Amino acid sequence: MGKGRLEAFSDGVIAIIITIMVLELRVPHAADLAALRPLVPVLLCYVLSFTFIGIYWNNHHHLLHTVRQVSAGILWSNLHLLFWLSLVPFVTGWMGENRFAPLPVALYGIVMLMAGLAYFLLTRAIIRHHGRDSALATAVGRDHKGRMSVALYALAVPLSFLNRWIALALYVAVAVMWFVPDRRIEKTLTGSS
Repeated sequence: MGKGRLEAFSDGVIAIIITIMVLELRVPHAADLAALRPLVPVLLCYVLSFTFIGIYWNNHHHLLHTVRQVSAGILWSNLHLLFWLSLVPFVTGWMGENRFAPLPVALYGIVMLMAGLAYFLLTRAIIRHHGRDSALATAVGRDHKGRMSVALYALAVPLSFLNRWIALALYVAVAVMWFVPDRRIEKTLTGSS
């Protein structure tokens, strides 16, 4: 099976996720800067989540360049990833509305952790389908960056109950680590063509 529908569906779901997040931003009723002050946590959460969704979209785009055809395992792995990403607007809103309270910060981390695991499983499904000598297998290798992300999320979740600011700093650290799209795939594909 071709990958066109997979790409189109994934792009559509990610666009809807971003749309839902922006629609959750409430416009203040006053016209002065003081009216924006209570919205600062909500806006910060939105920026963080928009960045994460953008990172996933960017890296998903690169990832699918390595796919020649899809299997049922790839389709289900992709849906698994999209499921966790679809929860991002909910945890973003909850965390922002509650001014980074520990439980919402922890749940945010759990969703990010599960999305990171789902992305890792999607890469493994693609490698399993295309072989250990495939372009993706060559590009990601042992995937230290992916494993590090999951480990930081796993560390941040319990830390959110001890110090939510450290947990949030770990989330930001993961975003910074992935902000530049994963060049390993580009280098492998341009080197093999």
